Amino acid sequence: MDRLSSAATIFPGSGDDITGQIGLIWEQAKAPLIVPLLKVLVVICLGMSIMLFIERVYMGIVIVLLKVFARKPEKKYKWEPMKDDIELGNSSYPMVLVQIPMYNEKEVYQLSIGAACGLSWPSDRIVIQVLDDSTDPTIKDLVELECQRWASKGINIKYEIRGNRNGYKAGALKEGMKHSYVKHCDFVAIFDADFQPEPDFLWRTIPYLVHNPEIGLVQARWKFVNADECMMTRMQEMSLDYHFKVEQEVGSATYAFFGFNGTAGVWRISALNEAGGWKDRTTVEDMDLAVRASLKGWKFVYVGDLKVKNELPSTFKAYRYQQHRWSCGPANLFKKMAKDIFKTKKVTLWKKLYVIYSFFFVRKIVAHIVTFVFYCIVMPATVLVPEVEVPKWGAVYIPSIITLLNAVGTPRSLHLMVFWILFENVMSLHRTKATFIGLLEAGRVNEWVVTEKLGDALKTKAGSKAIRKPRLKIGERLHLLELGVGAYLFFCACYDLAFGKNHYFIYLFLQSMAFFIAGVGYIGTIVPNA
Repeated sequence: MDRLSSAATIFPGSGDDITGQIGLIWEQAKAPLIVPLLKVLVVICLGMSIMLFIERVYMGIVIVLLKVFARKPEKKYKWEPMKDDIELGNSSYPMVLVQIPMYNEKEVYQLSIGAACGLSWPSDRIVIQVLDDSTDPTIKDLVELECQRWASKGINIKYEIRGNRNGYKAGALKEGMKHSYVKHCDFVAIFDADFQPEPDFLWRTIPYLVHNPEIGLVQARWKFVNADECMMTRMQEMSLDYHFKVEQEVGSATYAFFGFNGTAGVWRISALNEAGGWKDRTTVEDMDLAVRASLKGWKFVYVGDLKVKNELPSTFKAYRYQQHRWSCGPANLFKKMAKDIFKTKKVTLWKKLYVIYSFFFVRKIVAHIVTFVFYCIVMPATVLVPEVEVPKWGAVYIPSIITLLNAVGTPRSLHLMVFWILFENVMSLHRTKATFIGLLEAGRVNEWVVTEKLGDALKTKAGSKAIRKPRLKIGERLHLLELGVGAYLFFCACYDLAFGKNHYFIYLFLQSMAFFIAGVGYIGTIVPNA
């Protein structure tokens, strides 16, 4: 009877009904099974939290030192502006290929092609290559007409299509490198369809490659044109600013390695070829290429002062697909390449450890798993199992410091930190799921959904006062995973408020509301129908 009365606290009801029976089962399983399992999970999560904490503090120290001593790339590597040669003329300039892969990019194809054709570089030393994988005949015709329009202005632009979409973006880029005119090119700049480089982009990046033969890649920073579009884009900006302002800077300055972002970068074609070219074995073909090139001894340079405009996903559906690809791909690549990284002899031991432990394991696996499992599953569970406690340093101090270190990259949004934390925890559900899919090579491991872009629609939306209808039907807007986790957190919050002693209920109520909001699709902008 004592067990029944104790179980009724969580599962109220008499011992004769179903709820009481469930309560009895819970009480009988708690001591021998649930308590030990939860204690093990707490220890594992605390260990992962410490790993993430050390990683963040280390990068914070390095970035401060870089700023204090003004260690910019042009001081570490030779950089001199390209100059005219009276005798050689334009032939003294390297031949540059500019690739623009696209797929049904109706809203942005003009912006990207126009920006690429506007690059300032000797006209006979540059080739613009539009790799169109569009399946919509109307969009294909529009893209081809745009290329013809620029060609009539004297721009050396090539419109290339292929008979299938094998390999998606990686397949298109690989096919693009097979054309005969590419053999005369020294470097290749890559821009996704929503990226708009400034005219001086090549003048600021190519000198690094020309004057430093050991450099294989020059990467620029992303600048988001729609960061103020809605709360969701503000949250994305906070997460990505840390990546570009800290992770990329630290990797470039200390180990001359970071993950290629797939766009807004320039590759030395010989480095690309030596690394084995583009491969479509994961959904992060850019990171795959970067790791393979690094293992061949090539160095990378990140130019944080050079920004290229682009667009953030404005709908929750698009963002979820993007985050699945960005989380599943690295985990899958880590599984495929861990042995190769260990065995390589062309890079130092420290660089190998950095790539395996810091770049892959902590940032691409641990960071996702600990955020969801610890803060959304294990800590709430300790409310129901008071025999298991999470020390204050693990529940409060470490996550607070990690959050502050992550958020300082976007000072203008510090007042949104609470919303950002809640949103990131919601997204950690999908990132964790995608991470396990990548590690286990499960069903959606190679799923590739092109991120929806709005382009000029963003500019016209603000001025539009017409009533907008959401594209998605009610059934399509419901996300059962978020709703399920939200219900679990809400139950734990109610129990903590009524019977608990650790006062987690404030956080649990807020977090459950965040999951419910995402679960009913009430996040991101409502895209107007065409």
